[in-house]
Amino acid sequence: MTLASALLRDASLALAFVGCFSLVYTLGCAPTALPNLHGVRGARRVRSLRANAVFAGSEPLIRWLAVRVRPLAPEAAHRRLEKQLMLAGDFLGLLPEEFLALTLISGLVGVGAGLGYALLLGKSVLYPILVGLLGAAVPYLELSGREHERRHLVSNGLPHAVDLIGLGLSAGLDFPAAVRHLVEKSSRPDDPLIEEFGLLLQALELGKTRQEALSEFAARVPTESVRDFVFAIIQAEERGNPLGRVLSIQAEVSRQHRSQRAEEAAARASVKIIGPLVLMFAAILLLMVTPMVFELSQSFLSD
Repeated sequence: MTLASALLRDASLALAFVGCFSLVYTLGCAPTALPNLHGVRGARRVRSLRANAVFAGSEPLIRWLAVRVRPLAPEAAHRRLEKQLMLAGDFLGLLPEEFLALTLISGLVGVGAGLGYALLLGKSVLYPILVGLLGAAVPYLELSGREHERRHLVSNGLPHAVDLIGLGLSAGLDFPAAVRHLVEKSSRPDDPLIEEFGLLLQALELGKTRQEALSEFAARVPTESVRDFVFAIIQAEERGNPLGRVLSIQAEVSRQHRSQRAEEAAARASVKIIGPLVLMFAAILLLMVTPMVFELSQSFLSD
């Protein structure tokens, strides 16, 4: 090796070291975002920090990493994730970039667990990759599950809530007072429907019109029952129809929709169960036929 090539190699190594050191130093010294403790999302974060010790311990790391991954996320993906977090009831009070950071951390934990399993038991190197992908998918699966559960709870609880609001109107209360009575007398303040009615009251107290507050409610829970409920109230207000009578009709319509959804779910379940039943019968048939085939083959070979 000539002197020039040796100097070139040393210079390349030095530049690579300086580049890596600069990257690590820049990432390490970049400021960490302050926790978002304001508004509905901030209240959700505070409750999650108090109730979940694991999240409370990892929340500073999530905020630190969120600052670094935010420039890497496309704006369209950022908006879609923002909407999905809202539909899931502001999952853990996280911002979109913080959810991406949580996904990355979960994937790295999965890689570490898979690597440890592969080294201890001498398994394939594919285990860290597979477990890492599974770990990265866990936050998204949890987010999708909460979104679906929230829609289901709101849709199922809406007929009863509409009945109670209608009773309040019949007793002489106006619409905000009837909703407030429902929220204050509820035995489950953490119920998604009660939370949504609480947000509706907050929007009215901030000076928004009833139509604006109801439209935000329909945007946060975009189900057929909620859209019909919001549309019925807005139409009653515009046309001057008695709201109590309208809500009575709407409660009955919501019950019919709930019964239809239950019937549709039962019909889908009967179709979905065919596949597992076929697999079970196939397994039973194999268990019955395999010994017979084995005995016949042994007798044939002995002859």
